[in-house]
Amino acid sequence: MVLLTTHAAFRPMMFEYAVSKGVNVFMEKSFATDAPNARRLFQAAEESEKKKLKVGVGFMWRHSRARQEVIQRIHDGAIGDVQTLRIYRVHGPVHCPKKGADEKETEFQIRRATNFLWASSGFFIDWHCHNVDVACWAKGAWPVSAQGMGGRCYREAGNNFDHYTIEFTFPDGTKLLSFSRHMPNCWSTYADYAHGSKGSAVIMTNLAEPSPKIYKSQQMTKENVTWRFEGRDPNPYHAEWRALLDAIRSDTPHNEARRAGMASIAGLMGRAATHTGQIVTWDQMMASDFQFVQDIDHLTFDTPAPVQPEPDGGYPCPVPGKTVEVLCKGAAACDMWQSSSWRP
Repeated sequence: MVLLTTHAAFRPMMFEYAVSKGVNVFMEKSFATDAPNARRLFQAAEESEKKKLKVGVGFMWRHSRARQEVIQRIHDGAIGDVQTLRIYRVHGPVHCPKKGADEKETEFQIRRATNFLWASSGFFIDWHCHNVDVACWAKGAWPVSAQGMGGRCYREAGNNFDHYTIEFTFPDGTKLLSFSRHMPNCWSTYADYAHGSKGSAVIMTNLAEPSPKIYKSQQMTKENVTWRFEGRDPNPYHAEWRALLDAIRSDTPHNEARRAGMASIAGLMGRAATHTGQIVTWDQMMASDFQFVQDIDHLTFDTPAPVQPEPDGGYPCPVPGKTVEVLCKGAAACDMWQSSSWRP
């Protein structure tokens, strides 16, 4: 078995190689930086399924007993029809220091990958992808479009924005509201909520303790609680590994690669909508030819950096209305990736 824990820019390439060798895989999030990268991941995922390889991915919350129980209750109708979801990852800043005089630019950007969209996919996806995946799990669907707003208030964010607010739309019109902010001296939380026609649910409110609850109304107060998770929630980081290793030892099916790719497209769609200032659909994102690095397989520390610093040593960030992050060059590519097997 191989562990793929480098940055997202290199994940599809390495996953593809591991699959070609018939090796079982654990790969950490995030999984792709742009749509061509994601398609490469999808193709490797399909091949891994054909070879019956065992593939675990770093979405550990899928292995949390507390979250499994509350989401099963949501699916069973405990809050009625899910109408709105809210997810938050808002906490301190992502600091990008000045590059040292003796450091190569490309090496510096890889070492500070969270600050660079081409290397890590940016912190909205690299970190907030957990919340996006959990919300889609709770809904039982993937979004079909996104629109968003954001910006950069602090130059220390590298070439990221430092705040994102995204509205995802599911096939039935349900909305997922996503909030990601990384600034100093601001309100912080890491939480996921669901609202339905008969009540509401806390899926998570913190990292340390299981917190899921079901409420009989939209007022999330103590007197309205109809169910709360009781008992011990095993460490989900350990649980995801047990699931993978047990599958390898017993030779039972276990492959999370396809879901990792779907979550990647959802995140990329939201990020692109925010950076471009446009409504971006799932099909547009899936078919996009926009790529940060044209030949990642041959990137070296001596390759010119994909993002060049500005005169003051900072880095340019996206400009909504001008930035391009969705580009479809031909109908053939669009048709190929709008097939039903990869659509929500």
